[in-house]
Amino acid sequence: MRINQKSADRADSPAVLKTTPQRAGDFSILDPSCDAHEPAVPGRRHFFERVGTGIFGAALLQLLGEDLRGDDDREIPSLAPRRSVRPAAAKGVIHLFMNGGPSQMDLFDPKPELDKHHGEAYFDKIAGEVENVKDAGALMRSPFKFAQHGECGMWVSDAMPHLAGQVDDISLIRSLYTTNITHEPALYLIQTNRMVSGYPTMGSWITYGLGSESQKLPAYVVLDDPLGLPINGVENWHSGFLPPIYQGTRFRSTGSPVLNLRPETNDPPEIAGMQRDLLNRLDLLHKNRHRSQPNLDARIATYELAARMQLSAHEALDLSHETAHTLKMYGIGEGVTDSYGRRCLIARRLIERGVRFVQLFINAQIWDNHTGLATDMKAACDRTDLPIAGLLKDLKQRGLLDETLVIWGGEFGRLPIAQLSADKDEKKSGRDHNKNAACCWFAGGGVKPGMTYGTTDELGFAAVENRVSVPDWHATILHLLGLNHDELYVDQHGLREKLTGVQPAKVIRELLKQG
Repeated sequence: MRINQKSADRADSPAVLKTTPQRAGDFSILDPSCDAHEPAVPGRRHFFERVGTGIFGAALLQLLGEDLRGDDDREIPSLAPRRSVRPAAAKGVIHLFMNGGPSQMDLFDPKPELDKHHGEAYFDKIAGEVENVKDAGALMRSPFKFAQHGECGMWVSDAMPHLAGQVDDISLIRSLYTTNITHEPALYLIQTNRMVSGYPTMGSWITYGLGSESQKLPAYVVLDDPLGLPINGVENWHSGFLPPIYQGTRFRSTGSPVLNLRPETNDPPEIAGMQRDLLNRLDLLHKNRHRSQPNLDARIATYELAARMQLSAHEALDLSHETAHTLKMYGIGEGVTDSYGRRCLIARRLIERGVRFVQLFINAQIWDNHTGLATDMKAACDRTDLPIAGLLKDLKQRGLLDETLVIWGGEFGRLPIAQLSADKDEKKSGRDHNKNAACCWFAGGGVKPGMTYGTTDELGFAAVENRVSVPDWHATILHLLGLNHDELYVDQHGLREKLTGVQPAKVIRELLKQG
C-alpha cells in the first residue's frame, strides 16, 4: 500500500498533520482516508476491506509490468515477403484514389430517366439524404453523352475517351454504397473501414499480411499530389495500431523522391560499409536494452531501408530511360496530364521492382463537383483519363497486368438532383454527395475483364441489385492478394481487429476469374 499523493500534497491533509505511527499496526499515515479515531490495530472487517483492494492492485501491477517489460520472444515487425494463405491472383496493388466522389451517372451509369424527367422536383423524396439542403434543386440530366465501348459493350461517357478504349480489361462495379455523406468520415471508411481516425489503412493491412518483394524500397508507397495533400492528410496512409513500419511512405514525383536521402559526403564503399556495420551493431545493442518498443523497431528499420534506398529509390523514379513513346502514352510533357502521368508511370516502375502497394492521390477534391459539373468534372477527367489508360496499356504490354490489381474509385457517389450555384444559374449546377450509390472498377490481378456488376435504380440514386458494401470491397481485394479477411487480424484490447471489422463481409466471387 502506498501514500495517496493527492491527499498528501494538501497542506490541510490529515496525512500531513499526523505524526509518525507509534506502532507497526498504525495505518493512519499510509491511508489518509482512515478516521483519526480508528483503532491503531485494524479489526478483521477493516483488514478484509483493504486486502481486496491490494489484490486488485497487485493484479494490475502484474499486467502493467508485462506490458512494460514486453515479451522477449515476440515477433519483430518485418517487411520480409510472406506467403499468402491461398494462391494469390495479384502480387501488388495500384490504388488510383479519386478523392472527392466521382459522379456515377455522369461517367459509367447512364440514366435515360434523368433525361426524361430533367427539371422535375424530387428533393422531397430524398431530403434526408441531402447534405446541402438549401442549395438542392430538381432532377438534372448528365451534360455528357454515353456510348457503349469495347467487345464487352460497357457504357462510358465522352468525359473519358481514353479509358473507353480499355474497358475490355476492367471490371466495373456500379453498385458500391457506403454509410456517410461527409468527406472526412467517408474517407476514413473507404481507407480503414472505420469512420474515425486511428485505424490501419488498407495498404497497411496488406503490407502487414504480405510484406514486400523488395527490400530496397518501401512496401507501401504514396504518390500524393505536389499541389497539396488530400482531405484527412497523412491519415489516409496511416498504420494505426499496427507497427509503424507498415504505414505508407511518401515519394515525391519530381526532384529527390525522399528528402535527405543522399549522404552529405561520398565516402569510399569500404568506409561506408564499415559505418553501416557499426551502426547495425549499435542498433542491436540498443534494441536489446529496450525491448517491446515498436516505434524504435520501426525507426531502426527505416534507417536501414534508407541506406538501401540511396541508389534504388532514385533509379526507380528516374524516368529519363523511358522511351518517348512510353512518356507520350502517359501524357508526360503534355501540360494538364504531366503531373498525374508521371505518378502513374512511377507506380508502374515501383510495382515491377517489387513494391507491394502504391497509392495515388489528387490534391484537394477535384471530383467534388458541387457546382460547375460540366466544366469541373471534365477538367478532372482531362487530368487523369489519358494517364490511367496509358498505365493499363503499359502494364498489359509488359505482362504485369495479370499480377497487378489496379483499383479506381472515390469515397462515395453523387445525387441525381442538381445542387444550385450561389447565383442559382442552372448551367453552373453540380451534384451533392450520395452514400447510396457509387461506381468503382478493378483491372488485372485476377478479376474478370470486360464485366459490369450491379445496378442502381432508374435515377442512379441507390444501388438495388448486387449491392457491394465497403467491407465487401475490402474483402475482395484481400482475397485477390491471397489473404482471408477473417484471418488477417491482430489482438487489440481483447478484440480481433480486422480490416473488414465485425460486420459481415463477403468476397464478390462473380468478379473473379477463379472463384
